[in-house]
Amino acid sequence: MSQTEKHIVLNGKEFILIGTAHISPESINEVSEVIKRETPDYVAIELDEDRLKTLRDPESWKKLDIIKVLKEGRGFLMMANLVLSSFQRRMGNDVGVKPGEEMKTAINVAEELGIKTAMIDRPITTTLKRAWSKNNLWGKCKLLAALISSAFTKEEISAKEIEELKNSNEMDNMMEELAGYLPTVKEVLIDERNEYLASHMYELEGSKIVAVLGAGHLPGVEEHLKKLAAGEVTTDTTQISQVPKGGIGGKLLNWLFPVLMVVLIAMGFIKGVPHESIAALLRWFGWNAALAGVGTVLAGGHPFAILAAIVTAPIGTLSPVLGVGMFAGIAQAYVCKPRVEDMETLYDDVTSLKTIYKNRILRVLLVFFLSQIGGAIGNFIGLAKMAAVVGGSAAETAVEASSTLDTTIVETITDSVVDAASDGL
Repeated sequence: MSQTEKHIVLNGKEFILIGTAHISPESINEVSEVIKRETPDYVAIELDEDRLKTLRDPESWKKLDIIKVLKEGRGFLMMANLVLSSFQRRMGNDVGVKPGEEMKTAINVAEELGIKTAMIDRPITTTLKRAWSKNNLWGKCKLLAALISSAFTKEEISAKEIEELKNSNEMDNMMEELAGYLPTVKEVLIDERNEYLASHMYELEGSKIVAVLGAGHLPGVEEHLKKLAAGEVTTDTTQISQVPKGGIGGKLLNWLFPVLMVVLIAMGFIKGVPHESIAALLRWFGWNAALAGVGTVLAGGHPFAILAAIVTAPIGTLSPVLGVGMFAGIAQAYVCKPRVEDMETLYDDVTSLKTIYKNRILRVLLVFFLSQIGGAIGNFIGLAKMAAVVGGSAAETAVEASSTLDTTIVETITDSVVDAASDGL
């Protein structure tokens, strides 16, 4: 029995856990050998139904509708998934193995032997949404930094290093490092999925189950299986199968900017400074629209997308539901429709800035992301200026002194956007 194979007997039921590295040639052989040797009642696999469809039909991603993705608010999730998949694919290329080949082998061998299979993992979309929503602002920033870093890393990994990842010492070190840097992400990606995998595996019928899992899940899954057998926990995974709903504080925060805008304008009229309030409102519009446009320019957006960002910025950045990134991204996708070659090179193109700008799908996502950031920055600056107008006589004096400078800055930024648009970026 190999170090990555565990046999556990609980309440008369035998579980054979195979710990794999998802791009390991040895894991592919081990999975095939164990299933043929054990001939279990079920083969449980660390996949969800959507990933199974992708594994069975590698060309399915060519049917991607980027506009639908943005309308459904899944722009960031798609970016995160692309980066993670691309990183795994690059490592697999180094050792000549496609990610998930051991899972595919498990399915094929089970089908050949007439053994039932079960996909026991949580949907990847749910996992990513939970990882994002459960993080605080600092955690989200660190997660973004980690994703961006992994997208552009050029580090190569050897076949020997891949196999060493299955050793408990190596894996323990990695888990400790992840827990130290991103504890919430480790909880969602590892701990919660250990519980989910073990619970769904435990519910399978039959007296012998072979489970094909990533090596990092073996200790946690084994521990949770023993808790299930002892009656310490149940197999109910409802709580970790849902995306946490924002509390009342989060809902109120969504309405903070539009409510604050109305309050500041009303206060300006009440305090007898209506002209200053209107001027501040125009400056807010200028900062908001200009920086959303600048973000679209930096993303290499089409002039139509730049215009869409500028026009819709006040609506998008204040709306709790919509976003300037959605408007600008959809405009970009309509004008510069993705081509078949963009889809064919999607995972490879995400690894460098040059190819990101050349790939029309990735360009849409970049427009979505940077226009959203630009509009948000403009929103903060503009509202700060409005608050200064109604904040007292000293603030009013300061606003008057900086009024000309504000106008100059906004005009300069706006001119740069128009110039870039006229150049046909």
